[in-house]
Amino acid sequence: MSTPADAATRNKALAVNLDPRRYGTFAEIGAGQEVVRWFFRAGGAAGTIAKSISAYDMTVSDAIYGSCRRYVCRERLESMLDYEYRLTCERLADRRGTETAFFSFADTVKARGFETGGECHGWMGIQFQGEPGEEPSRIVLHVRMLDAEAAQQQEALGIVGVNLIHGACFLADEPERLLRGLLDGLSTERIEIDLIDFSGARFRAVDNRTMSLRLVQLGLSGAAAFDADGAVVQPSEVLYGRAVLVLRGSFRPVTRVHLDMLHCALARFRSDLDGQEPVVLLEVTMRNLLAEGDLDLRDFLDRADALAATGHTVLISDHAEYFRLASFLARYTTKRIGLVMGGNLLGDLFDERYYEALPGGILEAFGRLFRNDLRVYVYPFRDPRSGSLTTAGSLALAPPFQQLHGYLLERGWISTLDGHDPEALGFYSHEVLDAIRKDREGWERAVPEAVARRIRARGLFGHPGGGGRA
Repeated sequence: MSTPADAATRNKALAVNLDPRRYGTFAEIGAGQEVVRWFFRAGGAAGTIAKSISAYDMTVSDAIYGSCRRYVCRERLESMLDYEYRLTCERLADRRGTETAFFSFADTVKARGFETGGECHGWMGIQFQGEPGEEPSRIVLHVRMLDAEAAQQQEALGIVGVNLIHGACFLADEPERLLRGLLDGLSTERIEIDLIDFSGARFRAVDNRTMSLRLVQLGLSGAAAFDADGAVVQPSEVLYGRAVLVLRGSFRPVTRVHLDMLHCALARFRSDLDGQEPVVLLEVTMRNLLAEGDLDLRDFLDRADALAATGHTVLISDHAEYFRLASFLARYTTKRIGLVMGGNLLGDLFDERYYEALPGGILEAFGRLFRNDLRVYVYPFRDPRSGSLTTAGSLALAPPFQQLHGYLLERGWISTLDGHDPEALGFYSHEVLDAIRKDREGWERAVPEAVARRIRARGLFGHPGGGGRA
């Protein structure tokens, strides 16, 4: 029985089929030809589809696209896009290149099978010309399929693919509208998109860090990540099988305190891991970014630019509660997870208001938080008025929570970091931000040297100098 969502998806496929400029190939591996099927069913497919291929056998796939480390990975997807796009242009450019905008669509997917378990996910992308003869553009995304049945996963995959192709054909000049339309006819209970990357001629002005942020803001994903070069990265590829150390903050701006927190925490964490090198994440929550009202993209990019100077991976998440963040990280690794926080924030961990939605309240939250031997490392906080230090052991709580606090301390799940820099304790982000905006003498001492250079050069955080990001 057809549904309104089916009709909308079919209409999108038909719109592409009826556009005389669009012509290209479909290459799909791992879950059937779910995307191209919509175009065949919509009518007029002969005007759009030059070729459709499924190379399921690994040997056949390697013979066409070259060998790779995994078959469901970005490397395989991009080799498929490159090969099919090049072949289409070589074969057809002389005959119809002046009137046709060529494209290649590809996906490589691991859906639920009869004998396979684990994560159901896939890579999907399109390489295309916006106009005939134009240099190609590319959109790549990673999807997690959440339906319980293979047939439902395949259906959802087909809809996302149609949405992507339609968006590339008609919304390439409005990438945020394109992004919003990717889950038309679906919900985040069925599909999650945790990476999207725009590149090429049509997207030179697109900042993929902003698009990563939009994924989380729109609810298409619970988290998105990008590296120090600003390149979007799939969280699982960063985290899979690795120990993880996370520092949450507003980073407005990142200061010497933050790096001292990481320095102290890494020393402790490495000793807990017997020398294994962990992944370090600097995490910013959507709640933090939206704390002052509407999202300010300039403010976000200023933070991202400053964080990039530290050389660490940045995670944008919608997991405001620590136990939700821990659950997200545990999706990708069974290794130890460490959370770093200042002593001024430790009390929030014991605030029952954050756990009212849980049937088991604070005990359920702590059970989720510490279930994989997670460790919380507390960096001392100096009160600017009294000068007193708050550490993991000195936190004052009401009697019932003081007992719970004591138990966690005794088990070593919460502990105070040693070896901190006493001078760093005197820097407070809100004061540093005000000093940067007024270019007050001495603000550079409060931030890492590389960050100070970038703030000055690019005029970040309202600094009066600099010539902008370009």
